[in-house]
Amino acid sequence: MKKFRKVLDGLTTSSPGGTIGSPSCGSAAGTPTATPTKEIDVQETLVSENFQLCKTVRHGFPYQPTALAFDPVQKILAVGSRTGGIRILGRPGVDCYCQHDSGAAVLHLQFLINEGALVTACADDTLHLWNLRQRRPAVLHSLKFNRERITFCHLPFQSKWLYVGTERGNTHIVNIESFILSGYVIMWNKAIELSTKTHPGPVVHLSDSPKDEGKLLIGFESGTIVQWDLRGKKADFRIYYDEAIHSVGWHHEGKQFMCSHSDGSLSMWNLRNTTRPFQVTFPHGKIQKDGKKESCKPILKVEYKTSRNSEPFVIFSGGLSYDKAGRRPTLTIMHGKAITVLEMDYPIVEFMALCETPYNNEVQEPYAVVVLLEKDLIVVDLTQSNFPVFENPYPMDIHESPVTCTAYFADCPPNIIPILYSIGAKHKKTGYSQKEWPVAGGLWTLGSHTYPEIIVTGHADGSIKFWDASAITLQMLYKLKTSKAFEKPKPAEGRAAELVEEDPFAIQMVSWCPQSRIFCVVGISAHIILYRFSKYDANTQIVSLEVRLQYEAEDVISPSENENNPCFSESGSQSPQTHHQHPASPGTPEGNKDSTPCIKVKDRMVRVPPGYQAELVIQLLWVDGEPPQQITSLDINSAYGLLAFGNCNGLAVVDYLQKTILLCMSTLDVYGAADPYQRLTRSPRRNRQSTSGLTELSDNQQSIDMERSKSPTSDHVNGHCTSPTSQPKPRVPMGPEGPRLTRRGAGRPPFRKAQSAACMEISLPVSHTEGYASRRAMLQQLHGVSMYSHDEHHTTAPYCWSERESRENSFSRSRSSSVSSIDRDTKEAITTLQFGESFGRKSDALPTPCLWVGTSLGVVLLIPMSIPTDNEERMEEPVTIGPSGMVLMLKGSVLHFSFLDCMGALIQSPHEVWRDLNAPEDPDRPRRRKLVHFSPSSSQDNYGEGHLAVVCSEKQAKVILMPSQSCLFVHNITESSFVLRADVVSVCNSVCLACFCANGHVMTLSLPSLRPLMDVNYLPMTDMRIARTFCFTNGGQALYLSSPTEIQRITYSQEMFDNLQEMLGELFTPIETPEAQNRGFLKGFFGGNSHNFDREELFGETSAGKGSRSLAQHIPGQAGMEGMKVAASGVVGDLARARIALDERGQRLGELEDRTALMMTSAETFSKHAHGLMLKCKDKKWYQF
Repeated sequence: MKKFRKVLDGLTTSSPGGTIGSPSCGSAAGTPTATPTKEIDVQETLVSENFQLCKTVRHGFPYQPTALAFDPVQKILAVGSRTGGIRILGRPGVDCYCQHDSGAAVLHLQFLINEGALVTACADDTLHLWNLRQRRPAVLHSLKFNRERITFCHLPFQSKWLYVGTERGNTHIVNIESFILSGYVIMWNKAIELSTKTHPGPVVHLSDSPKDEGKLLIGFESGTIVQWDLRGKKADFRIYYDEAIHSVGWHHEGKQFMCSHSDGSLSMWNLRNTTRPFQVTFPHGKIQKDGKKESCKPILKVEYKTSRNSEPFVIFSGGLSYDKAGRRPTLTIMHGKAITVLEMDYPIVEFMALCETPYNNEVQEPYAVVVLLEKDLIVVDLTQSNFPVFENPYPMDIHESPVTCTAYFADCPPNIIPILYSIGAKHKKTGYSQKEWPVAGGLWTLGSHTYPEIIVTGHADGSIKFWDASAITLQMLYKLKTSKAFEKPKPAEGRAAELVEEDPFAIQMVSWCPQSRIFCVVGISAHIILYRFSKYDANTQIVSLEVRLQYEAEDVISPSENENNPCFSESGSQSPQTHHQHPASPGTPEGNKDSTPCIKVKDRMVRVPPGYQAELVIQLLWVDGEPPQQITSLDINSAYGLLAFGNCNGLAVVDYLQKTILLCMSTLDVYGAADPYQRLTRSPRRNRQSTSGLTELSDNQQSIDMERSKSPTSDHVNGHCTSPTSQPKPRVPMGPEGPRLTRRGAGRPPFRKAQSAACMEISLPVSHTEGYASRRAMLQQLHGVSMYSHDEHHTTAPYCWSERESRENSFSRSRSSSVSSIDRDTKEAITTLQFGESFGRKSDALPTPCLWVGTSLGVVLLIPMSIPTDNEERMEEPVTIGPSGMVLMLKGSVLHFSFLDCMGALIQSPHEVWRDLNAPEDPDRPRRRKLVHFSPSSSQDNYGEGHLAVVCSEKQAKVILMPSQSCLFVHNITESSFVLRADVVSVCNSVCLACFCANGHVMTLSLPSLRPLMDVNYLPMTDMRIARTFCFTNGGQALYLSSPTEIQRITYSQEMFDNLQEMLGELFTPIETPEAQNRGFLKGFFGGNSHNFDREELFGETSAGKGSRSLAQHIPGQAGMEGMKVAASGVVGDLARARIALDERGQRLGELEDRTALMMTSAETFSKHAHGLMLKCKDKKWYQF
């Protein structure tokens, strides 16, 4: 025996472990166990310094949006949300997400135009100033209002004084440089007349007059409007209107404004006469027969924008009549006499007209309207008469149908993205505006650390979307509709309608081989669809395989009955039915369906477009009125041409090349005599219309191998059973309680509604015992079945079952406590599957194709296979399968398998090179299968020396040496929680095991020694959405669905963390502020003296005094190290630049004033000379000249 040499991180001593395969074989992290028989020499390179966890980018539509803002100079857009998030969008690639620590809803957003800053007002009555001059924005200042609630904010262009309206009707003024409250306050009782007896209500509008910046227009909810003279500290005029006000919009000349009201009307007011409006219109109010106008919904917002070459634009939301129920939300555009009503799919949250100029006293020239809906963001082109919509470059339609599963593939073949894009581009919608996307601010360049990445999302309507996720962007490549493989479900009536699944095509999981381009999906109706990729359209007929995989809990064989027959099964219940459908008879009630699938596959020739084309559909059948259990695990291997899947009843293996079922048996049948719990087998559910005899699974390996040679198309399932008797199987006698309740009640629907990964929530208890209960509930939601885990069997406090569930799982005979508790705790599910080259038995000298099987009891089973190697033989000769028993056990359900060679390198699964089956035939180059196999080691001599298998469960990770099946290392990942997702990923030219636990911890372990490298308490798992969608990938990246509409990507690689700043886009780019238009001498002379208005002198501490400290509390920004650096260095520079800009503006205004004075002097001199010349020449005759 060779000496075991450990070169794994300096481990030079070994500690004795337990029996190989025992759950107790070591407890410490990375504990080496019994000395193996082979020499393993692995030099690990990963250390804890290689890992750093942080968020990278968030994709999708902001969940529950509340506010909108736009910087017309920088051309960037900000969207606030109800959860305190901010999304800042610019050109494609410029997409930033910020989060308020308080989590309070964002009510208002105000850009400091062209200053690289943003002011937010949140529902907790706090103002925040964000610095956008860095790639990750940070809060510089916060101001918390204590006694008043913020209802409106307004920041004039190129001003440092922010007007804040409150619920009490007061208006406060905040210095945005220091974020200190000014002593200047406009109290509500000063704004209204003293004779007014009622409170005017909250402030709903604040704006400075375009004609004079010293005039502030204040709108109160009750209908009161006041123009306040800031210099004189008095009201210029007051308007008292009967209807409540929602918004106000100025004409750019400042002589009139428009108000929107709660009765669906628009009122126009002229400053010359404010006693009554000079125009009141009901845009959507029709006059009824009795002469009265229809009652209309409130107009929530109106914008009044002027244009040089056409009539003004009046844009508003709401105002429709109440006469029609269920009408869609609308945006109305009034342009002259033309009225255009744009219907929206979702309610309008906010809209904003995009204008050419940032100055409110110039002709606005609107060119687009941004409309923020509850679940979408659209931009309407105003420059064309039909008002087309711009094509949105952001992935705002991830949630078009609720996301039910995700998959993340990094370092894909480089040619797969262009091919998918070229196919998907043919199906894009048309009719968009031809102009470029108007939100084009910021700067983004393709970084040097990029590689092809693809994200796949499955949806509740059965659609699949492929996204290009390279370089931290997201762009949709291709959409696949799986429902096209099936007939449209017919509407059911009565009780049958209750059993019909609302989302029968919802996607539960996907399996994709990018190299062979074979794609496989699992649906909620217990169906699997296999797709092949082709660049050509084709006429094809989808092959359908139907599988009976249903086992009865009450068919339990007693020990006396089972002495000679270790395992019972039925050939009739396992024979595949291909190309044949079994529709239920019209008179048969839904609850008595038998041998029918949940949905019907199209049984005719169909024309399929280029792209992914359905080749095979596998469906589990109803049995005796019970629907099939949902599929919990899936794996596909293109080199073998095999597909394996399992659920809580058992395991099935399908040869998709020959379209046959190779294996279909219960989990206990796979064990044979190697059941570690010595449980008694449950037989498969009997087909009551079948007269087939019993079959027995032999424990003799020789007989098994002989049976494997039988044809897979025979009545038996690929030779795993013989027929020793034809007597019907004896029924188990009923207990004294009478007939047992069936596992599913008569009125229970076959499946719950398709569990959108976006809408499931579950609270996780903290205590140890309750944690197991919540874990079981979580697994039921994750997999759609009840599952038992090995670690729960050893709990000190038993779980209390309900009385009904106890009756359902009770037994009529005395059995051992351990076995009965396992059987009572529902069935053992297949939780993970993995094809690969391995050693099926300890005596094997060379690796063979194998299927690794993991169960919910923590048991690992190995199934070797014999696959013909010749292409022609592979299509004709059967594949033989022979289960070889249990390999080892772990605590908790098995989650993941991976394989390493003896040098510690990851062994890729063999795959087939893609070939287009629909391409024209080339006689010189016949289409043959080309397979790619990966050796466990670079040396052929070491090929037979074995490999390492990495197995991870909910509680443990183990590394075992094959073929000896020796457990080299074991690590107990968690005691108080459990692992939700685990994967072996490549990081920094090496591999590690990455785990995500239910308590929010993200961990990485070295391989093969299982040393902890990183353990970060990142994200508490508070809802099932995260559990269903969290997935790791290579390159140190992961993702999950952070909200029903958004995908959050994270990295745990220090290298990517260091390069993240380079990969992110710049939000702020230096742009010169456009010059104000020359107003002309007469307009400047008669149009007001706004340039003489000095806010600093009026609102500063010198003249106005300090604001009340009890009213608002200043809070310095808490932005971490990066924010502190900005606060220490960049803020002073930013404020200094802002001050310089203001000084330069004042200097330019001063120069303009000097030039104006010079022009006036010149004009006066010219006037004097002209007058003198006139006096000199007035008495002369015409002939004297």
